[in-house]
Amino acid sequence: MLQHSFLARIDLRGDALPEGPALRDLLPRADFDVAAALEKVRPICEDVHHRGDAALIDFAERFDGVRLDRVRVPAAALGRALEELDPAVRAALEESIRRARLVHRAQRRDTHTTQVVPGGTVTEKWVPVDRVGLYAPGGRSVYPSSVIMNVVPAQEAGVPSLALASPAQADFGGLPHPTILAACALLGVDEVYAAGGATAVAMFAYGTESCPPANMVTGPGNIWVAAAKRYFTGRIGIDAEAGPTEIAILADSTADPVHVASDLISQAEHDPLAAAVLVTDSGDLADAVEKELQTQVAATRHIDDRIVPALTGHQSAIVLVDGVDEGLRVVDAYGAEHLEIQTADAAAVAGRVRNAGAVFVGPWSPVSLGDYAAGSNHVLPTGGCACHSSGLSVQSFLRGIHIVDYTEDALAEVAHHVVTLAEAEDLPAHGAAIKARFGWKVPENK
Repeated sequence: MLQHSFLARIDLRGDALPEGPALRDLLPRADFDVAAALEKVRPICEDVHHRGDAALIDFAERFDGVRLDRVRVPAAALGRALEELDPAVRAALEESIRRARLVHRAQRRDTHTTQVVPGGTVTEKWVPVDRVGLYAPGGRSVYPSSVIMNVVPAQEAGVPSLALASPAQADFGGLPHPTILAACALLGVDEVYAAGGATAVAMFAYGTESCPPANMVTGPGNIWVAAAKRYFTGRIGIDAEAGPTEIAILADSTADPVHVASDLISQAEHDPLAAAVLVTDSGDLADAVEKELQTQVAATRHIDDRIVPALTGHQSAIVLVDGVDEGLRVVDAYGAEHLEIQTADAAAVAGRVRNAGAVFVGPWSPVSLGDYAAGSNHVLPTGGCACHSSGLSVQSFLRGIHIVDYTEDALAEVAHHVVTLAEAEDLPAHGAAIKARFGWKVPENK
């Protein structure tokens, strides 16, 4: 008899699974009301707009409990943080950077020219964003890994100007956490600001006396960061409105319940709103995982403030299905940020997945590996957005520009089609722009 049930159960066995949104609506999801938060961040963002650094300093005192002398982090503080970094942590960060560069360097895009017709070409060139503001959270935990995951693809894309913001820490004299600063130093990022949450996004969007405005802001954060990103959509580019982290595990009777339970807990320790979802066709595995959760949760940290609220929240559950095929339909409807496949022939099953931020195959590819040192990126779509969006990559920082180059003969060959389509759309001036080049007489089709 189980002493305590952490995860609710959703039994989808027996009846045919519904299609599309109807199936998605049956699955658990965290409440994350960005629209409500939007009204609260609006005055904060506009205060940064009007008062610049002075507003950032006031908000650091209000939200972070420390009065800053200046917002930009001195170069000496970056160097000192790296010098004082634990050698083991430095080695781990360096290996994470090395692996991330291997993967992201392969994502670079080359200029390509297509000859459409003789004398008519379209070239697609890829141009990096001019300036990017990167955000590294500093609330419940410290995330130097997020510094790596944001900086490396931007650097590999060739972004010429990078700045990073992370909240001021009262324990460190108003500077961001020293491990964040050390990671910046390792990556060669020397423009760093002590600014957190919506104020950091506003600083990058509007610019201040010390920080020039950016074209794009990326990086994970809490609901206030997500709301600020939404507020500035259209003024700046964003990666995504990241919500609480989530893990889904598709597992059958071959899965090890120790692994499954530990991986569910690993994401639950991020936040009380973190989602942990197990999809399985094995009732025995479900029971064994619940038993393991009791043992493992009791032996870890952050139990009461994060892990238990996350596992018992309505965003987390065990979903029982008739088989792996049905499980695939469920995880595709869910569109998890992180999806583990712990089944027989896991690689083949993983190859059938259509919707996930990242897929982790088999018992030796846990999400924790991807968080730090797989080489993949851990800035991934949440809240079901994996059904239409990708994680952060080199492509996120590149813009494709088409260059159209036609000769007179090449234009003459297609002129009648352009004029016909312009007239069909009741846009005669479009057609006139073609006719004007040929003395107002459309060349005959050759």
